Amino acid sequence: MNIYAGNLSYSVTDEDLREAFSAFGEVSSANVISDRESGRSKGFGFVEMPVDEEAKLAIESLNGKDMKGRDVNINEARPKADRPSRY
Repeated sequence: MNIYAGNLSYSVTDEDLREAFSAFGEVSSANVISDRESGRSKGFGFVEMPVDEEAKLAIESLNGKDMKGRDVNINEARPKADRPSRY
């Protein structure tokens, strides 16, 4: 399952995401999205977990919880085609 992690503190790293989610099961990947020009975090990222039951437990457990000073928004990522366009 692909999981969206939003409202992240700009200091959260890929490893921080991996560590938080690995408490609930196997993590295939964890990536904080960065601005191409500045390299600064955009405040969101994605985590990939291969076992849906573990992913759902992680979502339920981490959504709304504090991570480095911010209450994060965690939910199942929508396919790109389902996301609203920015333009």
